[in-house]
Amino acid sequence: MKAIIHSGQSGLEGLQYTESISRAPEAEEVQIQLKSAGINHRDLFIMAGRTSQDTPLILGSDGAGVIVEIGEGVNGLSVGDEVIIHPTLGWDHTVDVPIVPDIVGGPTDGTLAQYITLPARNALPKPSHLSWAEAGVLSLSALTAYRALFTRGELKHGEHILIPGIGGGVATYALLMAVVAGAKVTVTSRSEAKRKEALRLGAFQALDSHADWSLQNDLDSVDFILDSIGQAMFPKYFDIIKPDGRIVMYGASSGDDLTVPIRSIFFPQVSLIGTSMGSREEFSQMLQWVEQHDIHPVIDGLYPLQETAKAFERMEKTEQFGNLAILVE
Repeated sequence: MKAIIHSGQSGLEGLQYTESISRAPEAEEVQIQLKSAGINHRDLFIMAGRTSQDTPLILGSDGAGVIVEIGEGVNGLSVGDEVIIHPTLGWDHTVDVPIVPDIVGGPTDGTLAQYITLPARNALPKPSHLSWAEAGVLSLSALTAYRALFTRGELKHGEHILIPGIGGGVATYALLMAVVAGAKVTVTSRSEAKRKEALRLGAFQALDSHADWSLQNDLDSVDFILDSIGQAMFPKYFDIIKPDGRIVMYGASSGDDLTVPIRSIFFPQVSLIGTSMGSREEFSQMLQWVEQHDIHPVIDGLYPLQETAKAFERMEKTEQFGNLAILVE
């Protein structure tokens, strides 16, 4: 089969479009012929941390396709079923939080290939209202956004949520989901084009990331901040968050280390909440929720499998708004 393999050196230079061997399913596994896949910032982090000593790896955590072979002991799935991949391995129940979740596309081979073999529990029915391209980019980002908003953050109708750094996959899904849930959504970005797109998608207001947020109307009443940036923005949050507000953190794109103003947390009783990925239980809930509310992913661009490197280059430059879809022939 054709696949995108990372090997030989770190970063994008290690990407290769080449031949690989598809693996026949073992007991309780299925093999899926992929129609589409998606890429995430997680893939960039993985590539940056790999060296020439690492085993070649097929990247990609998002994907959708058709089951072509079934291993022994698989029930409820058949050859020909259209499925979407739940990317988190071995995390079935929401309460059983792993220290670090195992994800398709690292440590196991991922979705940037013509075929993938994985546990049958990680193949769920594809939402019928989504195209192949849309289904292929849904999994990891939408799951992360759903858990952050509803499981961990307990977002409620009428609350005001701030999403800094709009444009990436998780932030874009969070915007769509929060609007549908009846929240008032403020976003920030350095890009005027991204701010305009967020307003088109239902944001209440869109601010320049470098503005003095404390001077903005309606930013003295933020109930919930969804943070993926970390140290570069963190000090600004305490100028705008309400007493008893929540900061839900799922990333650290500007760096891991924070200087935390402790009195700004305990006097107003602000909650700092961590979140990452999600369980199979939440993935199933997310799919039902997306279908119920007719949510469609925002697709920034479509790329054939052999041009996956170009998609990663766009992502690395933070140029995209929404998701980058890979079409697998």
